[in-house]
This record gives sequence, structure tokens and C-alpha cells, in this order.
Amino acid sequence: MPDVRPPKGTSVMHPDQFKVNEAWLVFKLNDEPIHTDRDGDFAFLALMDAASCFILSSMPVSASQAEPTQLQSRRLLKKGQAHKKRWPKTLYVPTELAAQLLSVEAERLGVHVVRVPEDQLSAFIDEARQGFREHFGGHAVH
Repeated sequence: MPDVRPPKGTSVMHPDQFKVNEAWLVFKLNDEPIHTDRDGDFAFLALMDAASCFILSSMPVSASQAEPTQLQSRRLLKKGQAHKKRWPKTLYVPTELAAQLLSVEAERLGVHVVRVPEDQLSAFIDEARQGFREHFGGHAVH
């Protein structure tokens, strides 16, 4: 099998570097909060399998929260595990995402957490974000 790591000097990761369920990544789907009349503003987090780019789980997080709670973090990860029937070896988390509790919960479950700059994950998340934007629109109220 050919070496599929990025060429030296580049740091962008690609799905071809992984086997299914070897690694997951978590990221924010929306650039701007989703506005709702009833419940306020939300960010949406997604949990994705790195090899297949399949979204295993997603979750709204109130924009007023600094980061997902421990309970929210556990639920997001458990939904991914329920879908795949096992834990990945690694969870990639963008350094720009406030996710200390999520990282601690993943480590507690035996998953190694790696913080990486979000731009390294663009091959995984750009299409998902574009689809989310198309579905929910920019600053629309829902």
C-alpha cells in the first residue's frame, strides 16, 4: 500500500490516511450561531469518522456555553460508539474549539486525544460545513 501521509512540509490531514474507526474528529458545523426564537442561539458539534467522513453524531450546544458539558460530551461520544460498536484509537479536536471537558471524557473512555489546528482538518470538514450552511442558511431564524 502506498504511503498516504502528507508530503513533508505540509500538515493537512486526509481521509486516505486512516482506516475506518481508527480515528474520529469533532468539530463545529456552523461558523455563526443558529438563531432560534424559542431556545436562543446554538452551535452544532459533529463527530465524524476520519476514514469515511461519515458523521456519527451531532449535537446542539447553546452559544451561551463556553464548551459542551461533561454530560453533553459523554452523549456525543456514546452516540458515536453506539453506531460503530467500539471506540476509536484517536480523537482529533481542533485547537480552536473549546473542548476541555470533551477531551477529558474521551481520555476517560480510553481514546487518545490529539489537538490540531482546524485548517489541518479541512479535507474532512469543509464539505460537511457547506452542506450544513445550505440546509440551515446564514443568519436565518429557525
